[in-house]
Amino acid sequence: MCNDKSTVDEIRARFDHDVERFSNLETGQTTVPDSRQMWELVADTAAVLHPNATSMLDIGCGAGNGCLYVLQQVPNMDVTLVDLSLPMLERAKHRVGEQTAGNIRTMQGDVRDLDLGGQQHDIIISGLALHHLRTAEQWQHVMHKVCQSLRPGGSFFLVDMFKFDEPAVQQLNWQRYGQYLMIHNDQAFRDKVYDYVQKEDTPFSVPFVGGVMMNVGFETVEILHKKWFFASLWARKS
Repeated sequence: MCNDKSTVDEIRARFDHDVERFSNLETGQTTVPDSRQMWELVADTAAVLHPNATSMLDIGCGAGNGCLYVLQQVPNMDVTLVDLSLPMLERAKHRVGEQTAGNIRTMQGDVRDLDLGGQQHDIIISGLALHHLRTAEQWQHVMHKVCQSLRPGGSFFLVDMFKFDEPAVQQLNWQRYGQYLMIHNDQAFRDKVYDYVQKEDTPFSVPFVGGVMMNVGFETVEILHKKWFFASLWARKS
């Protein structure tokens, strides 16, 4: 793990104190352009592919926004919620419980250390969490567990932050993203976001992540939506 990046405990503490902001479908991801569009597309795709799904796992669930989008289109699934933050898990369990007649299970901890089980879920989602993975080996480890936890033919939907491998393209998109942040708030807000991205996050590229998915047993990987550093990916287990 990179020594200059936030520790797991530091990341957990930040999210412990940010539950209210993430408990709103409108304001929960103001730093992510096209967040609503990405999640609506994830939900619609899940409904087309898995209209009779009975079980969903949410990795890094936060306050439950991703689950709520999917449950609007694929109702009453059993849901397993995973997050570092106990306050986030408690809020997510309450909010998701109001939207499904299925059972809700919570797991607090680092996904790198948790047992996700084998062939238990039709749908797995993860939103803005896995960019905290620090190394290629950690991506391989977590994607293997995700693939193993899906039933055959199941889908994994990843909404996250990525990077560009070409430095000039990375810098261009960094500037465009900064302009977006200032338009939606101000320069101080932009600088704050820049600071915690540099401190907390270690995004990898879309080609790298897609390659890892294929290596661990997914047969299909597609980009559903992408803007600057942010994208939603769909992967189907063989």
